[in-house]
Amino acid sequence: MSLPDLVDSRLNGESVAARVALGGEDELFVTPTRTLVYRADGLLSDESVEEYTHDAERIAVSTGRRKAKVTLDYGLDGETTFALPTKRLQEALHPVLAGVLNAAGITDPGETVKQTFQFSELTLVVTSARVVKHIGSAVWDDDYEEFHYEDVSDLSFEDGSVATSVVITTGGRQERFKAPNEESRAVRETLTNALLAYHDVESLEEFRVVAAPESEPQQKRDPVDFGDGPDPLSANPGDLSSEPLNATRDAEEPQSADREGDSSPVTDEFDSPSSVGESLERPAETPSSSPAQPSTAAIGATDGDGFEGSGFEAAVDDEERVVDELAALRETVEAQNEELRKQRETMSTLVDELRQGR
Repeated sequence: MSLPDLVDSRLNGESVAARVALGGEDELFVTPTRTLVYRADGLLSDESVEEYTHDAERIAVSTGRRKAKVTLDYGLDGETTFALPTKRLQEALHPVLAGVLNAAGITDPGETVKQTFQFSELTLVVTSARVVKHIGSAVWDDDYEEFHYEDVSDLSFEDGSVATSVVITTGGRQERFKAPNEESRAVRETLTNALLAYHDVESLEEFRVVAAPESEPQQKRDPVDFGDGPDPLSANPGDLSSEPLNATRDAEEPQSADREGDSSPVTDEFDSPSSVGESLERPAETPSSSPAQPSTAAIGATDGDGFEGSGFEAAVDDEERVVDELAALRETVEAQNEELRKQRETMSTLVDELRQGR
């Protein structure tokens, strides 16, 4: 289709990327750097061509019942506006917005804009390599987000009663935006087809397999040696052997026996039940500076009980209390030793399982 002579003379060798009929003989032409609005001869106006460069910082749109206006804001250089029929707005806005994105360096050379969607304050631009999302009263400005298909790992859609949620997973996080149900099918098909074409796959299921991160090969682990397990709280670090006991050493070595004795939570003075008994049965020493007078009221004294010459005699109740305490301490020590034995068995089992690769 031939171009109007006036338009052809203003192209300066540029190619026409898009051509939109505005009604009658009026047309809109989009080149890589400019938008040309051609007005044919009419009763009230002569033939004319208006130029709008694509280096705009902001695009705003206002719509009326019959007419719509597109405003290109050039910052300090001011702004320009052109009018067109409302029913032709979306068809014309798509190539204009594509030209502005290209001039701003958002899209790469050779990258094509598949479709543009505008829902209230959401503008969505689907290209052959990315999705550009802008939210605000303007159709576009420098406050935008883009999601390159190379970084997208999943794409899904969640149906709702009023709107459909589009979920894009990129960089380990999800980005969501909603499209009205009456436009959701077009959004779904356009976005899905662009993503699949970029990755050269046939379906979203195949895309998820391709985009899934490759699992790293499991490295062969060296045998792990946990030694003899955690040291008991009551152990004195200075008394421990500098060479740890491990699963490859005989459990019957003398060092293992020493550790078992040292692992009791009782103090070093009571290392075993027999030593506890010897300590408690040892006669109490009284200070020589204050000897006590013999008591004639003491009852139940026995010969050879360890209190001869001490100046006093033990009561029967005290002997029973000592025996009870001795029995309780022996039970405590035996219980602690049993717990340590179980811990060693558990650690030995864990080491065996790790060596077997479980």
